[in-house]
Amino acid sequence: MTQAELDVTAEPSTAVDHFDVIVIGAGISGMYQLHLLRQAGRSVRVLEAGSDIGGTWFWNRYPGARLDSETYSYQYAFTKDLLEEWDWSEYFAGQPELEQYLHEVARRYDLRKDIELNARVASMDFDPDTNDWTVLTEDGKRRTAHVVITATGVLSAPIYPRIPGIDRFKGETYHTGLWPRDRQVSFEGKRVAVIGTGSTGVQAITEIGKTAGHLTVFQRTANWAVPLNNGPISTDEMSAIRARYPDMFDELQNTFSGFLHDWDPTPTTAYDDDALLERFEAAYSGHGFSKWIGLPKDIGTDVDANKKWSDFLSAKLRQRIDDPATAEKLIPTDHYYGSKRVPCETGYYETYNRDNVDLVSIRDNPIEEITETAIRTAEGDVEVDMIVYATGFEAFTGALKRIDITGLGGKKLAQTWAEGPVTYLGVQVSGFPNLFIMGGPHGKGGHGNGPRCAEKVQEWMTAFVDYIFDEQIARVEADPAAEAAWSEEVQERALVGLMSTAKSIFFGDNLVDENDPSTKPRKRVYVAYVGALSEYVNRLQDLAKNGYPGFVITK
Repeated sequence: MTQAELDVTAEPSTAVDHFDVIVIGAGISGMYQLHLLRQAGRSVRVLEAGSDIGGTWFWNRYPGARLDSETYSYQYAFTKDLLEEWDWSEYFAGQPELEQYLHEVARRYDLRKDIELNARVASMDFDPDTNDWTVLTEDGKRRTAHVVITATGVLSAPIYPRIPGIDRFKGETYHTGLWPRDRQVSFEGKRVAVIGTGSTGVQAITEIGKTAGHLTVFQRTANWAVPLNNGPISTDEMSAIRARYPDMFDELQNTFSGFLHDWDPTPTTAYDDDALLERFEAAYSGHGFSKWIGLPKDIGTDVDANKKWSDFLSAKLRQRIDDPATAEKLIPTDHYYGSKRVPCETGYYETYNRDNVDLVSIRDNPIEEITETAIRTAEGDVEVDMIVYATGFEAFTGALKRIDITGLGGKKLAQTWAEGPVTYLGVQVSGFPNLFIMGGPHGKGGHGNGPRCAEKVQEWMTAFVDYIFDEQIARVEADPAAEAAWSEEVQERALVGLMSTAKSIFFGDNLVDENDPSTKPRKRVYVAYVGALSEYVNRLQDLAKNGYPGFVITK
């Protein structure tokens, strides 16, 4: 061994890998961002917290996990060769098929070579001297990049309920958003509790009830759930769908949220009673969100129109549930239809007709604590072997707030967003230069049909990165005045419809404990974005044409 080799092996290397761009997250958006940046000739590294790619479809592998966007509308549009070859088995694919598809995309486009797995980001610090970010992962490894793009997901920061004794339980516990990958979870013969009846709860409850020895569902808030109406795609249907791909992808960029369904401009008042009933029956029998975004538009804005549809759904629900008392528990009374995320279901309500399934309303019978073997309610103990928490996520902001992100002057992103997010167009925050947010708060990138809402934003973001490097830009950050104006516009638009009347994840209400004042924000802040996809994309593209007004650019 030479002296030079001895010198190298005497001490561990202190070298730090540097990239043009670091992308955080290897889900659907992170993978496409990687593909775009590589095409642009940038050196890029993707850091993924999980042990494999897939994002949503890696972490959410709970029983029943499934799309509610039509599968063929959800896939990548850029994969021209794969579009010609890939056959989908169902209108709404389940988690295993979606994960398999994403693995094939990664293989075909050789994406894994630039993705680091098991690389959860712990902190990010902006260096005002180099104008680069230092990114530290939990394993202690540091990397630097001039630009960081976060693709951490809209629903990727699971939350647990604030129940005394939650850590005392000695049985099995799972969160739907952190379902184990390395082993099969069996419910057979077990006393299972599911806490939560939102979108994931509705899917999981339906499946768990089929095999559990006994299932007790703990419901805080009844939700309006509608039939998914899933089914297999035949060979002939798949050929017909494939022939429509070019037109379909263009059309999806011009629907309100990138779905195959769009708001019907004909109001409910234009129908007589018989015609409106026929219109409702057709929607109820249709696929997926034909029963939400495909409805007459005034259902989302007018109380009387909303009640017509809600009464129709309530009648359907009562027909499907044998016990009238249980049916009434499952009919929402505290919010208008569509003012919360609408779950799509397949046999959910019939689950409560099973002898092995009970429903507990925790508004009527509150959970007081969790013991080593039971969930203790005001009316007594419910002994269980397993608890499944379908208690949701800190939507849009949670994954970013859980990273210690430090910008200029020691400014912390989590503190900046302590009373609700502020952004410029959902893509940047003042005081955090060269940090771009994909699918975060106040942007369209994560609000609707995920890939369709994200792709044009990501293409715009890649062009902005090109501009930064081509023009030797030191810093790009949101102008505080533009940020304030956009955040106010987002809030004002959210207050126009019925959505603002409901407690929901879109206002961060699921993070508020009525008995814990420390969890209450000073004001309710809308975390998503109300606006059409095409309107939002056009706004971004106009900025690019006009030199990016609203951004402070330092050469």
